Amino acid sequence: MVERMRMGAQKSDESALPLIGIYEISKILGATLDLDKALHDVLNVLSSYLNMRHGAVVLRDEDGKSRLAAVTGMSLRLAREGALKYPFEAVDKVIGTGIPLVMPDAAEEPLLAEYIAENEALEDERVSFFCVPIKTTEKPFGALSVERAWDGSAQYVFEHDLRFLTMVATLIGQTASLHRKVASDRETLLHDSARLHKRMADVRPALPIRGLEDVVGTSEAMARVFGQVQQAAPTKATILLRGESGTGKELVARAIHILSARAQKPFIKVNCAALSESVLESELFGHEKGAFTGAVAERKGRFELSTGGTLFLDEIGEISSNFQAKLLRVLQEGEFERVGGNKTVKVDVRLIAATNRDLEAGVADGSFRADLYYRLNVVPIFLPPLRERSGDIPLLAMYFLKQFNEENGRAMVFSQNALGALQRCYFPGNVRELENCVYRVATMTKTEIIDDVDLSCRQDTCLSATLWHKRNPGEKVAPNLSAPIPVPTGPLIPPIAAAPPVSAPPAGEDVTLDDDLSERDRLIQAMERCGWVQAKAARLLNLTPRQIGYALKKHNIEIRQL
Repeated sequence: MVERMRMGAQKSDESALPLIGIYEISKILGATLDLDKALHDVLNVLSSYLNMRHGAVVLRDEDGKSRLAAVTGMSLRLAREGALKYPFEAVDKVIGTGIPLVMPDAAEEPLLAEYIAENEALEDERVSFFCVPIKTTEKPFGALSVERAWDGSAQYVFEHDLRFLTMVATLIGQTASLHRKVASDRETLLHDSARLHKRMADVRPALPIRGLEDVVGTSEAMARVFGQVQQAAPTKATILLRGESGTGKELVARAIHILSARAQKPFIKVNCAALSESVLESELFGHEKGAFTGAVAERKGRFELSTGGTLFLDEIGEISSNFQAKLLRVLQEGEFERVGGNKTVKVDVRLIAATNRDLEAGVADGSFRADLYYRLNVVPIFLPPLRERSGDIPLLAMYFLKQFNEENGRAMVFSQNALGALQRCYFPGNVRELENCVYRVATMTKTEIIDDVDLSCRQDTCLSATLWHKRNPGEKVAPNLSAPIPVPTGPLIPPIAAAPPVSAPPAGEDVTLDDDLSERDRLIQAMERCGWVQAKAARLLNLTPRQIGYALKKHNIEIRQL
């Protein structure tokens, strides 16, 4: 009795193995964007759970040639170089006809003889060969093959294994098809992006460029931005605005909407960093009545409300990995379901996203999906920090003061000394910080003329200077940037962290530099006088060692060993 129960329990456990195997395989295929690794792990599951050994996955490339995509028992590189005598002729028949191949005794099949001869089997074992096509709804584009050893005298039902392998091949086919579609979309997006970049590059900043409402700037850097905006705005392309916080990304997004064919339709903005994942999903996609506690009525989301117009997603780099997948579907298919609903809603929305994060680093470390990155980064527009267009500071300051005067019934003006002092400030908070600075000094100044002594930095009350440590002890304003070595910025360079105050050069060191030299020449001159020691050159130029390192890379200056 006990023996029968034990055998029954063992048989029950064995019957559950295929179901466990399917579950594990589905988890593997959905957990990574690395198709090669996923296929290798699937073959390992087949081997460990179901004793299906020497598995292989074959996929056809764009030229229709069958290539090994994954194998077990040896490295894929060795297998592709010929170390594995894989029966491509037999497998190509399966791919071509879409009909599975089952050989109960593989040694009897001439097309498999050389392949099977390499595999060791016990004297009383037979080795069966299974090969099933990999396909979705179209014609097969690959095959999955395994071997299974069994006792030739035992009763063996091949249909069970064949049915199981067909299900696994279907899962592989769906995953491989999705990866191919993502790769194809990526190539298309890169091609379109390169084409648009080329067209933008043809717009020379020297030509008269129509300004954008509320976006102030006459510098060459802003002229390039204006040209890119005017070139990209009339299209339907997704735009990704890159730049530090406070550089005016929302104003540029609104300008793109105004210059587009959707100007008469809604412009709706959402700050992704300000909302939790669940609230953000409801905000963007809407919800049905009763979808959750407090959902007392049906509510349309921002995607529906902005249909025909433009949706601006600020701080896109802050969304979670789970929500990235949901957003990707809307961008790819133009459809979604409301929270708590099952009705598909289709929308026509032009998306503009913005971020101050290093998305490339996020893609590299896996925190930001690569497929979503390529969907968003169709037309990137980089907004320069204020320190790289210091010539615009007086114009911006007067613009903000004009706004203050209109709001408060004043007639205040800046003196030339005040504008010069503002132009020498670092402004790590960019345009937003400059606006706050202007409103603060205008509020606290009693006369109608704002002089440099009225500025917070002159009165040692500038919180920005304290927070960012951009001045030396005793200095009233941030360093003069009229001839600076600028801090390089860009998508692959991390932002400069707050640095401690740098100390003065050692006593007796020659600190005289020629101000008439170019940035590169001044940097070389400083390095030579400091014996090519970066830390000393940093003190000499009133910079941090990190900034010196960036500047050396920017100007392609090779470090000399003395």
